[in-house]
Amino acid sequence: MTPILPPSAATPCNPGRSILPLSWPATLSLTAALLLSAACSTSPPPRPPVAQPTPPTTVKSDFFTLAHEAQSQELVLFAIGLLDTGYQFGGRNPEAGLDCSGMVSYIVEQISGKRLPHNAAQIAEQTRPITRKDLQPGDLVFFNTLKRRHSHMGIYIGDGRFIHAPSSRGSVRIERLDNTYFAPRIDGMRTLLASR
Repeated sequence: MTPILPPSAATPCNPGRSILPLSWPATLSLTAALLLSAACSTSPPPRPPVAQPTPPTTVKSDFFTLAHEAQSQELVLFAIGLLDTGYQFGGRNPEAGLDCSGMVSYIVEQISGKRLPHNAAQIAEQTRPITRKDLQPGDLVFFNTLKRRHSHMGIYIGDGRFIHAPSSRGSVRIERLDNTYFAPRIDGMRTLLASR
């Protein structure tokens, strides 16, 4: 390492001056002082922000849909035609009796030729969510009646009413969404239409 010389010593930059060599501790102190002053006089350029990975979004785009809007009205008419059909747990046809998801699945298959699962929670998962203000006849309404989401369902028929297959009093019937039992248990609305 070349020693740092005092200003009186001759250097290529100062040809007429002679520089006495500095002692090792003095050289070290001077080097440290120069580095510190250089470090304080300028700040490093700001580093660009590191891009944070964005979590993947799971937007379901393959919801179950009917072929055309008129089929929603057909669902309502078909459901009304099933009024007073007997309740049967696990039932999926009017002859044997219907439960809530069995009724919906049966009607949808008769209207569209396409089959929904025979389970209210699975139907909710496969159909497009909507808000209450967007609710139209032929849409599906879901309730939490067994302390779990989407444990009961029906078909909205308009004017704040829906048709369903309840186990109590054992037959398909019409209820109001503002019914004291159902109103606090509403936990979702879905449509079978691709868009509105």
